[in-house]
Amino acid sequence: MKGTILTRRALIRGAGSVGGALMLSGCDALFDDPAFRNALEKGEDLHRITQRALGGAALAREYREADMSPQFRANGSRSVADAAYRQHLVQGFANWSLRVDGLVERPLEIPLEALRRLEQRRQITRHDCVEGWSAIGQWQGPRLASVLELARLSPQARYIVFHCADLYRGRPYYESIDLADAFHPQTILAWQMNGRPLEEAHGAPLRLRVERQLGYKHAKFVTRIEAVASLAGTYGGKGGYWEDNGAYAWYAGI
Repeated sequence: MKGTILTRRALIRGAGSVGGALMLSGCDALFDDPAFRNALEKGEDLHRITQRALGGAALAREYREADMSPQFRANGSRSVADAAYRQHLVQGFANWSLRVDGLVERPLEIPLEALRRLEQRRQITRHDCVEGWSAIGQWQGPRLASVLELARLSPQARYIVFHCADLYRGRPYYESIDLADAFHPQTILAWQMNGRPLEEAHGAPLRLRVERQLGYKHAKFVTRIEAVASLAGTYGGKGGYWEDNGAYAWYAGI
């Protein structure tokens, strides 16, 4: 299985490098071509279907403490300008809560302290960024499945959308995953990194860890979780900030 995972990572990294090269070489116009984007989306569907068929609920590789990277780069948004967020940061997020709504029978407002009291999962995993770098870190938090079970998903729910406190290039950041990844045992809402509460640059107070997908799916500064039947009504309809604004694949499985 290890060899299979490495091969997939290498393939994704290669694909990301090609995509990055295209972007850097001024080929943005190519991504505006409907035929080209349609071809990318068909490839994405094939990738998702193939990985689900081959991997099922397989776990991402977990590492030892000795393998942890001495430095873990923070990228994307490193801070949040929103005044309410700044106040929560100063207060150590003592009065902060996570909103869970949408297609649920029991909408929730869960204080951070309550999330810390749920059964915790701690895992040391590798973060693979589409930019071409990787780092190994330790993450801790409750499983997303535990939170969704408290909220009781409606039968119509198909996707989980993560709304974030930050603006990236002036636009709200958001991401989404399907229920297969939402209920995967390694998908957690991390409030701790490397044994300490998350720092602002890494997405305090809460970030998604969806270990079988590339880094841009690991939404930081998560403030609201919304269950939806379709992604069509979420911003540009592709299911994520980069999917809507950068032609990134919605399914970024590795």
